[in-house]
Amino acid sequence: MHVLFSSLPSHGHTYPLLPLAIAAKEQGHRVTYATDVSFHPVLSPLGFDVVDVGTTIGDAFSQVTQGAPPDFRDPEAMAEVVSSVFMSVLARRFAADLRPVLDREKPDLVIYEAGCTGAGLAAKAAGIPVLCHAFGRGGLGIVFPDFLTKQAEVAAELGVDYDPAGPFPDPYLDIYPASLQDKEFLTFPKRIPLRPVAFAEPGELPAWVAEHERPLVYLTLGTAFGQAAVLRTAIDGLATLPARVIVAAGPTVEIADLGAVPDNVTALPWVPQADLLPHTDLVVHHGGSGTTLGALAAGVPHLFIPQGADQFVNADAVTESGAGLQLVGDAITVEAVATKAAELLADSAVAARSRELAAEIATMPTPAETAATLEHLTS
Repeated sequence: MHVLFSSLPSHGHTYPLLPLAIAAKEQGHRVTYATDVSFHPVLSPLGFDVVDVGTTIGDAFSQVTQGAPPDFRDPEAMAEVVSSVFMSVLARRFAADLRPVLDREKPDLVIYEAGCTGAGLAAKAAGIPVLCHAFGRGGLGIVFPDFLTKQAEVAAELGVDYDPAGPFPDPYLDIYPASLQDKEFLTFPKRIPLRPVAFAEPGELPAWVAEHERPLVYLTLGTAFGQAAVLRTAIDGLATLPARVIVAAGPTVEIADLGAVPDNVTALPWVPQADLLPHTDLVVHHGGSGTTLGALAAGVPHLFIPQGADQFVNADAVTESGAGLQLVGDAITVEAVATKAAELLADSAVAARSRELAAEIATMPTPAETAATLEHLTS
C-alpha cells in the first residue's frame, strides 16, 4: 500500500504524524511525505520518499500581513489573520502543489494533518481516500470558527462537497485522551483513537538527568512562541526550588538572551524532549499539543504558561482535569511561578491524576496497531 502523509512544516504539525508514518513504513507500506523543503532534513533520514509542496507558516503570515506584525491584542483581528493564513494561503498552496504529485504518484491513501486541510481537499478532489490526523484537541473549528467558512471556499474551488455546519467529513485519527477531549467531538462517528507517541530527533541528555538526585523540572516554550523575557521570568522562579531545572530555549530564543542562569539551571538550545519527559517531575510549558500530550503520556504534572494558538485550550483541558495549574498573561511572575511549581511538586493528588491520564493514554491503540489496519479505516 502506498500512503502519502502531508503536514504543515512545523514541529507541532509534523512530529505528531511521524510515529504512524514510521510504523507504516516498518510494516512494509511505501511512505511518501509531502511538505515544504524546510522539514526535509528531518524526514529524509527516516527513509520516506520526500516531496516538496507548500510553503512555510512564516511565509504565509508575511503574505497575509504584508510584513507588518499583526495586532494579536484584538481577538477579531487575530482570528481573521490566522484563518487567512491557514485556510486561504496555506490550504490553497498545499492543494495546488500536491495535485500534480497525486496525479504522478497515485497513492492509495492520503493521511493529512488537521492543520493541512489543502492536502486533504486535493486528495478528495483526486478521488483518493483520506484520513485526517489530529495534532491536538478537537477540530480547528472549535478554536477558530472562521476556519470552517474559509475551508468551504477552498473546497468549492476544488469541486469538493463540504458543509461547514455539518459533522467533520473525514475519518479522524484522534490522539487526545477521551477524558480530556471536547465532549461534542467525542460523538463524531468517524473518530478513531490513536495513542500519542512523542517523537524527537536523536540527541544527548546530561548524565545527571538519569541520575535524578533531586526533583527535575523541565521548562520550555516550544518551537514557535518562545520569548526570552517569559523564559527568564520562569527560570528565576524555578531556580528558587530545591530542584534541578533544564530549559529548552527553542529556535526562537538565543541562549545568550537568557543571561547568566543560576547553578541549578541548565539552559540548552534544544533537548530530545521525548527522551527527557520520563525523567521529569514537573513540566512548565506553553501548552503546545506536542509537549502537552508527551507530558500526559509520561504521567508528569503541568504548569502551563500559554502564549498563543491552541495552547489556552490545552491548558484549560488539563488543569480542569486536575493534572496541573496555569498562569496566564500578567500573572506570569517570578513569585507566581515559584509558588505554583512548589505546590505542584508537593501535590500528591495532582501526581495521582497525572498517572491516571498516562494509564488512559496507554490503553489507546498504538501507531503500529493502527498502521496494520490502515486499508480498512476509510471504509
